[in-house]
Amino acid sequence: MRSIDTYPTRQIKGLEYRAGRVLPFGTTLVEDGGVNFSVFSREASGCTLLLFHHGRQKPYVEIPFPEEFRIGNVYAMMVFGISIETTEYGYRFDGVNDPGKGLCFNRDRVVLDPYAKSVSGRSVWGKAPKSESGFIHRGQFILEDYDWGDDKPLELPMEDLVIYEMHVRGFTRDPSSKARYPGTYAGIVEKIPYLKSLGINCVELMPVFAFDEFEYSEDPLRKNLRNYWGYSTLCFFAPKAGYAASAPFGMEADELKNTIRKLHQNGIEVILDVVFNHTAEGNENGPVISYKGIDNRTYYLLEPDGKYVNFSGCGNTMNCNNPVVRNHILDCLRYWVSSYHVDGFRFDLASILTRDKNGTPMMSPPLIDSLAHDAVLGRTKLIAEAWDAGGLYQVGSFPSWNRWSEWNGKYRDCLRRFVKGDAGCAPELYKRIAGSGDLYADRGPAASINFVTCHDGFTMYDLVSYNEKHNEANGEENRDGSNDNNSWNCGEEGDTKNPEVLSLRMRQMKNFQTLLFMSRGVPMLLSGDEFANTQSGNNNSYCQDNEISWLDWNRLDAYQDLHDYVHTLIALRAAHPVLRAPHFDSANNGTGYPELSFHSTEPWQIDPEAPSLTFAFLYAEDHVKYGTDRDAFLYVLVNAHWEEHTFTLPALPGKLTWHIVCHSKGLCCPCGKEMPLKISFRYTLGPRESAVLISK
Repeated sequence: MRSIDTYPTRQIKGLEYRAGRVLPFGTTLVEDGGVNFSVFSREASGCTLLLFHHGRQKPYVEIPFPEEFRIGNVYAMMVFGISIETTEYGYRFDGVNDPGKGLCFNRDRVVLDPYAKSVSGRSVWGKAPKSESGFIHRGQFILEDYDWGDDKPLELPMEDLVIYEMHVRGFTRDPSSKARYPGTYAGIVEKIPYLKSLGINCVELMPVFAFDEFEYSEDPLRKNLRNYWGYSTLCFFAPKAGYAASAPFGMEADELKNTIRKLHQNGIEVILDVVFNHTAEGNENGPVISYKGIDNRTYYLLEPDGKYVNFSGCGNTMNCNNPVVRNHILDCLRYWVSSYHVDGFRFDLASILTRDKNGTPMMSPPLIDSLAHDAVLGRTKLIAEAWDAGGLYQVGSFPSWNRWSEWNGKYRDCLRRFVKGDAGCAPELYKRIAGSGDLYADRGPAASINFVTCHDGFTMYDLVSYNEKHNEANGEENRDGSNDNNSWNCGEEGDTKNPEVLSLRMRQMKNFQTLLFMSRGVPMLLSGDEFANTQSGNNNSYCQDNEISWLDWNRLDAYQDLHDYVHTLIALRAAHPVLRAPHFDSANNGTGYPELSFHSTEPWQIDPEAPSLTFAFLYAEDHVKYGTDRDAFLYVLVNAHWEEHTFTLPALPGKLTWHIVCHSKGLCCPCGKEMPLKISFRYTLGPRESAVLISK
């Protein structure tokens, strides 16, 4: 028997329908074979639901929402008899069209449901429909019937993470990956053994929310380029179908869920890079896809003349602290945690999320507060890119409620300058290595996401191979991308066969990796940096769907030595919890030594405020405090100078002696097989070298 509240009261063209349930927004499959549609618009004067057969330009039925189907500012309707496997849907909204006042209603335009769980039209990457004439993005239905078994978010301690930032397509798209399903979610599954063997326990996926790779097709400068990165969201609830090998069969959601489940089975968390600061609709000259045509003045920050405020650098800025938009974002994140078992989120240009309706930064932004204290997100990792394109920079001061971590841009910049040869950075570098207590004293070292490179900028190989960016392929005459890279080509620009230059570049990459993985905080590795992947000097490859951006797995063989070096450092980090301490503590412990101390070439002697290119630091791991078998000592020696320096080593208690773990000139010992030093009380580093020692 049908329940009373799903009994249809009206008919149209063979379909039955009735007043719907206001919540949840979007589409929900209900009992008796119906679909509940619910959509918000504060300023529309009317709304019509359109249903399309898959791929057809014209709807097979249009159903206006009767006025009695509207509750407050929400239109809700149940429709029965829809074939969900072959149907797409959209909305028309009636209302005033006055762009000067920020009103963009047009009943002749079909718009996408902001809550759509699947978006049609881009199921195969790079394949456009036969005709783009009148093309619109439409919603599709998915069955929430994936069998997760016993899976749930892993909830690994934040301080234990080793994050690996990757682009879903670029990770396996190149033929050198030898993936059966290159450039897809399924392709990631094929590389799980590689990730696990490297020691990765968390992947951070660049945007996987639905976006349109053909976004630049009407741009004369970029018409032959693709929106490759995906920082231009169409719909926050739908996965990018073009990343799924199974998308032509409507299975993109299940393929992504399967990828996440397989990663979890191997102890690897999944963080999504999410973009709530702007959308793909651009400014007043941009397309109307969804929010503009539904309730423009609610969803966007507007100037008095109706033009779009642009703190994102991408044309528009979402009105994130409006209660409706705030709830929209909360609904989205809850959905991805509950339905996709996502472990965390990295928020692109997160400082925008702290701005009020006038663009003014708030001390206690309602959205950030809500995310920090939400019940469903209670154990979800929250990471802020704590700046925006409007000049707001909040590294160390992002509102956190002790829940938010941050991409530590100050760590990146300081480390780059020092390794390049800036002695004046040393006093700051000591703080960054120690977990940036000057920035995160109340939150602990795990609030600092430490990185040297990320998707935005040079790869690590390019960082040591180019003085200048080389973005000519982007079609903007090399004007795009940052000019402030703190890079150094080691003597020759770009490709070279000079053995001295190549040797120096290898040492510099290893120096970066040594400092990254021996620092307190959470290390983040850009995918491919462990085998010297290159983008040929392009530091802004957002539009390059080709060999510039795809990982070249052939370099894994060519740079196996670098890969093994990174693997050793990750293994060392996993073996010694003193490197992953969740709290700041440099006081004496059970070892009789400070837990973390800094030294010059002579132990226990250092001027922490003086410029220097040579220093060392000591970790003393108390086995009682950290639950290990025995006390351990780790000594990291750093020489960023262009001359050789000899370090006197600190004395060790009892019968312990120093052994070598790795040396950036080429030596690398597997964990547990470290070699004893020939001379136990001193160690010499050549020009621009680093080394890690361990007590045994």
